[in-house]
Order: sequence, then structure tokens, then C-alpha cells
Amino acid sequence: MLTNKIAITSLASLSPLGKEADGIWKQYLSPETLITTQVFDGQSRLVATIPQALRLEIDALRKEDSKYKALDETVLMAILASRQAVAQAGWQSGDVFGINIGSSRGATQLFEKYHKEFIETGKTATLTSPTTTLGNISSWIAHDLKSTGPEISHSITCSTALHAVLNAVAWLQSGMATKFLVGGSEAPLTPFTLAQMQALKIYAQPDAMEYPCRAFDFTKTKNTMVLGEAAAVACLEVGDNPKALGYITGMGYATDDLQHNISISEEALCFQKSMAMALENTPLEEVDAIVMHAPGTLKGDTSEYKAIQKIFGDSLPMLTTNKWKIGHTFGASGMLNLELALLMLQYQTFIGIPYVAEPNPRKTIRKVLLNAVGFGGNAVSVLVSRN
Repeated sequence: MLTNKIAITSLASLSPLGKEADGIWKQYLSPETLITTQVFDGQSRLVATIPQALRLEIDALRKEDSKYKALDETVLMAILASRQAVAQAGWQSGDVFGINIGSSRGATQLFEKYHKEFIETGKTATLTSPTTTLGNISSWIAHDLKSTGPEISHSITCSTALHAVLNAVAWLQSGMATKFLVGGSEAPLTPFTLAQMQALKIYAQPDAMEYPCRAFDFTKTKNTMVLGEAAAVACLEVGDNPKALGYITGMGYATDDLQHNISISEEALCFQKSMAMALENTPLEEVDAIVMHAPGTLKGDTSEYKAIQKIFGDSLPMLTTNKWKIGHTFGASGMLNLELALLMLQYQTFIGIPYVAEPNPRKTIRKVLLNAVGFGGNAVSVLVSRN
């Protein structure tokens, strides 16, 4: 139960949607997917990449500081997003605020580069260890922003970003902090990472379909998950705030009993528990939309939908997901769900799924629930409202 209001005073992201809020909203209003086919080690793979203009910003950041040249893109993307978020919130260099930004896969690009060098030469570069540790992300952001306060990094697979929100809210509720920068960063578009998803038999295959990732399509007969790259962070503060984009009004978490390494129960008990906790003090009829995790897999989509039906019964909110458009960005995905939720609240416009008819339209959007879950059933649900 939240004892204090938690204001979201800014949110910034780098993703296939771009980085500017107006441009991101325009992309969401378009029914076109941002998933394309690219070649990795001679194999065609479906992926969602950041625009070339953002790639140039990453390259420019590398040149700003000699120490940045050796950093993985997960760190560089997170630094760029964090600079933008902090500027929007009006935080200053040297301010006291906590940082909790994580990643599901971590420094994938550097891991693969250094490991390949080791296999070929038997040696590894001097900076291999410090540039591939998970704590790398928050530490470098703190260095870049000259912040003082706790620095936390973690990996809780695909619910990493929302676990960062959960952790930050606990700090803010306790009085141990008044401001927290939270989020996730992921640069998973590498040959080995894509091969791992292929090995799990959950990845979409290149074909002529208009929407390769069929998230929330219950007529599909095969898994259609696609990976995307992104970094997304938000500034959280205690109490009412004139800059607030929205407020966190409920949070929940739960974990499924593991049957195997990537299991989730048939009716996603973890989601049932996390949603029930987040909605503890909220009448169900006030929840007008849910941004689902819905990764485009057969079991992942179906089990989450069953969990929502268990909680809401016949009066379902409007349901959506963004993975048909930008793919699954692993540890950053929960924060991009929050971004979509805040945009829908701001513009009072529901962003649906082009190939799914919305059966439960609402005239207004008062509160939005968002979900994320990772391998092993680590679920988090967050309820946000405009006021």
C-alpha cells in the first residue's frame, strides 16, 4: 500500500520509436510496425532497431570522454536517456537522487566481442571485466550526471525496469530518498543473443506477413517474438508535483513456482497476484486500459490474458501491447510500457493493435495498469493515473 504519492516527473527513451515525445506519439498513431529484417552472421533475422540518428548520437557520446569509448551500448543508451530525463525533470548536476537502472542481458555486444577475441587468441582486453559487469550502467550514469545518492543495478530478466520502479518506490516511501532515476537498457541485437532466442523456439521467422510479431493474436499457431533495442528511464519524486506526467497509485509483484527455466503457469498466477496487489485499493471499473507484457509467444500471451480475465471477469479494460510495433526490448520493455501508458493518459487516446478489434472501448482513460514478467515468472504490475 502506497502511503505517499509518487510523481513521475519525466520519462525519456531511445527506442525504435525515436527519442522525442511528439515523434514517439506520432509513431504510435501509425499502424505500421517498426520491425524489419536484417542479416546477422549470414542469417536473416527480424529485429526492431533504433533510428540511424540515434546511432549517431551514441557515436558522438563515445567521443565526449575517452573513458566512454570502451563502454557497451547498453550503458551509452542509458546515459543519453538519463540526461534527457533529468533535464526534463529540472534536476541539477550534484543533486541527491538514487539511480536504479538495470538490464536483462547486460553488455551483450562487449561480451560477444571479448569472448570471440579470447577464443581466437587466448587473451582478453584489459577492460573486459569492468565494462561487462552489470553495475556498469548505474555507475556510469552517476558519473555522467555527477549525482550523489545510492546507485543500484540489477537483472530480473524482462521485468527489470519495473522492478527498478518497485525498488525506488520502496526507498521513496521509507523516507530514505526523495528522488529516484529508474529504468532499463537493452542492446540485444547480436548474433549470439538472437541465436539463444532461436534455440528456445520462441522467435519469429522472416515471412511475408505485414506484422511479424503477432502479440495478443490468439489465432496464431506459432511463436512470434521479435527483439528490439532500447533504453528508457523515468524520474520519480515524492508528493504532488506540477511537472508530473502521472502518478503511481498502485504496485504489485509476485513470482510463479518454477516448472522449468522459462516457465509461466497456464493462468499466470504471478500476474494474478501482482495485479491484485496493485489494484488493492482501486475499484476495477476505474481501470480503463492495460498495457500487457504480451511478448508474442503462444503461452506468454495466453496465460497473461487468462490472468486478466481472472481479475476483471467480464468487464475487461481496453487491452493493448507495443511489441507488435517495437519488438521485445527485454529489460527496458516495462519502462516503454509505462511510456505508452502515460501518453495514452495525456492524449486521452487508446493505442490499440491493428490486427485486433477492441471489444471494450472506453470514453475516457483514467487509470492504466501495466505489466511485465521475466523468465521464471517474476511479475510486476504498476497502476498509473493522470491525477
